[in-house]
Amino acid sequence: MDYESILDDLKTSVKGLSEKEAENRLEQFGGNLIAQKKELSVFSEFLSHFKSPLIIILFIAGGVSAYFGELKNAIIIGTMMIFSVFLDFYEEHSAGQAAKKLQENVKINATVFRDGKKKEIPTSTTVVGDIIFLSAGDLVPADARIIESDDFFINQSALTGESLPCEKTNIKNGNENISITEMHNIIFFGTSVISGTATAAVVKTGRETEFGKIADKLTKPEAKSEFELGIGKFGFFVMKVILFLVLLIFLFNSVIRHNFLESFLFSIAIAVGVTPELLPMIMSITMARGSIQMSKKGVIVKKLSSIPSFGSMNILCTDKTGTLTEDNISLVTYTNIYGKNSEDVLLYAYLNSFFETGIRNPLDKAVLSFRKVDIDGYEKKEEIPFDFQRKMMSVVVADKTGHTMITKGAPEEVFKHCVSYCDRGDCVSLDEKSKKKSLDLYHKFSSEGYRVLAVARKKVKKIKLQYTPEDESELELIGFVSFLDPAKKDIKSVLEELNSAGVEVKVITGDNELVTQKICSEIGLKIKSVLLGKDIENLSNEALRIKAEKATIFARFSPGAKDRVINALRSRGHVVGYMGDGINDAPSLKAADVGISVSNAVDVARESADMVLTQKSLKILKDGIMEGRKTFSNTMKYIMMALSSNFGNMFSVLGAIFFLPFLPMLPIQILLNNLIYDVSQVTLPSDNVDKEWIEKPRRWDLKFIKKFMITFGPISSIFDITTFLILFYFFHASESVFQTGWFMESLATQTFVIHIIRTKRLPFFQSTASKYLFISTTLGVVIGWIIPFTFIGGYFKFAPLPMPILFTIIGTVIIYLILVEFIKRQFYRKNNF
Repeated sequence: MDYESILDDLKTSVKGLSEKEAENRLEQFGGNLIAQKKELSVFSEFLSHFKSPLIIILFIAGGVSAYFGELKNAIIIGTMMIFSVFLDFYEEHSAGQAAKKLQENVKINATVFRDGKKKEIPTSTTVVGDIIFLSAGDLVPADARIIESDDFFINQSALTGESLPCEKTNIKNGNENISITEMHNIIFFGTSVISGTATAAVVKTGRETEFGKIADKLTKPEAKSEFELGIGKFGFFVMKVILFLVLLIFLFNSVIRHNFLESFLFSIAIAVGVTPELLPMIMSITMARGSIQMSKKGVIVKKLSSIPSFGSMNILCTDKTGTLTEDNISLVTYTNIYGKNSEDVLLYAYLNSFFETGIRNPLDKAVLSFRKVDIDGYEKKEEIPFDFQRKMMSVVVADKTGHTMITKGAPEEVFKHCVSYCDRGDCVSLDEKSKKKSLDLYHKFSSEGYRVLAVARKKVKKIKLQYTPEDESELELIGFVSFLDPAKKDIKSVLEELNSAGVEVKVITGDNELVTQKICSEIGLKIKSVLLGKDIENLSNEALRIKAEKATIFARFSPGAKDRVINALRSRGHVVGYMGDGINDAPSLKAADVGISVSNAVDVARESADMVLTQKSLKILKDGIMEGRKTFSNTMKYIMMALSSNFGNMFSVLGAIFFLPFLPMLPIQILLNNLIYDVSQVTLPSDNVDKEWIEKPRRWDLKFIKKFMITFGPISSIFDITTFLILFYFFHASESVFQTGWFMESLATQTFVIHIIRTKRLPFFQSTASKYLFISTTLGVVIGWIIPFTFIGGYFKFAPLPMPILFTIIGTVIIYLILVEFIKRQFYRKNNF
């Protein structure tokens, strides 16, 4: 159909829909969403948190207790389960709401005509019949029919697999039955604009689009981060240890006591006692807090699980423009091949930039803002847009002397198409000597830190309706335009901070190596080696892995080559962050462990990123990395604390079975102990983090966790068994007194030990916990120790302790904490973590 017929069919016009009609259509047909995530009700969202394996363990344990008539046990288990689920739900729900508000700042918009005026609207509210306007860097918000286009090229590889950009025009297709790759007047949802501009009429939205039809096939579960994988492995490891020890305790207890039901309920209580059921909640709180803190420092987190990976990042790959430099490019020189200023060079560069409608980069803006050049009498006839393969672009202009093609681009590429040069107004053959002179001048400018573009021209004798890159031949080189983007004033100190924090900065750029080396030298970035894009074309992946680790500068790199470097670094065990804001950065943002973009980046880059910076600044990035490390640190504290006490208690119980004529603690007492202890740790995500924990990247290390458990678990067991021996053989304590004594000793040791293991330093003197953690742990122990002396104690079958026993337990707790501090110092000296 002609586009006019399409407009009639859609009941719209080139002026767009009215606001009222757009609202009606949105209400009638729904939002423009491919795979809309079903919004759960608050109640359904709450119920979804019961799917955690750790919660399922509690649920089964509570059900078994209730079945056998142990209602007290069932109530405590149920309380713990609801408490854990509620906190996890509350924190995740709050974080989700906060994330929605933050992401409003970086949401993807579409430019539409409403009532004849351009307007930015959320992509999700685009409707059939909307007239959309698109330019380089935009994501196409729906399937649409081109109305007008100007050198409009689309990357639709995500949909069709085509590797090269596809030009789109308003020329109608000649055949109805054609594939989507042949629909040159249709643009598709989810593709991205490479160059040019266009207006188009939306014909399909949401699930009706081509992308929507195959969304289910294309949709894959989001890849888990290294931290998420580590947590999963830890959970599996914990489950295996619990299962083994619980079965062992149940077996021995049944054989020795000949009471199957009591042994079974006791084993269930032990399983509950050692299950780190608050781990999901602790993670939710730490990541939620981390995202809020990071937002205050200018980092908007799109994916919460990427926060720990952000902290683990040890290599940052970034472009230099706007990151290392001011991103304030200015035109400095416009010279012929002899290095003399030439007004002709400025004129032709100005004409090329002025008439370009494709990717309007900062260099074009610098040319146009340098000086107003009189171009009256010139008329644009055609354009060959820039692409990342050719690295140049051309316009054809007409004046009273005829038609001229003007080409501007990377000198090394433009030289390949030149056969002559301009020598004082004369056209002279470009021989090896003159080519060398031109190259030397180009390299001289580059080595001084200038970004250089070559300018060439050609008189067009045969007029064509459309020109292609093949027409960029037999050009006449007329000179160079040079630009300067000075290094940021504070960048040197920021790079030093990143280096001291264990983050290596690597520069990946499409620019040449001389300019990049000059900038890196100015800012004090130590250059280990330089790798050029052409150097890796014939390298195997294994060879690239080795070279990529040793290189600091990757110059003249195409988008595909960037991806190879990122994947090579990741395969060597590095956690790689990539910072980019351009169209060609989108694949690299997806390839990296952490994709980082900026709020003013093109749509496709922001959509691909895990985090978005409010400013393109390494200073903001560095602050965000520190927050990521704090999140990782506080999560690890809970895991280490659980390992140092919970598993120690299991070994203690196993030993007690062989010499005690009664259970060392009743199931209901174990559950109460665990409930109080868990509540006391809720404030752990607010804890202060020592400098040592964030001064270098931290990786998930299950081997370290196992070492920690093997080292500190037995210490807890030794003191438990010592307490058993003193209570039973020295004080001849009755069953209830014995159980009360171990309850108080166990609660105090496993609650207060967090103050020892949360830091490598001397606790309370060299490193203090947050006031909230200090209050909650102290209050937890005080409440637990008061209960046996109140009427509530009788409910749990406790007995008030005589003063000698009470003071003995206090002394045992103090000695335990001192010994843990001593062992901790030896442990960290031996294990560099």
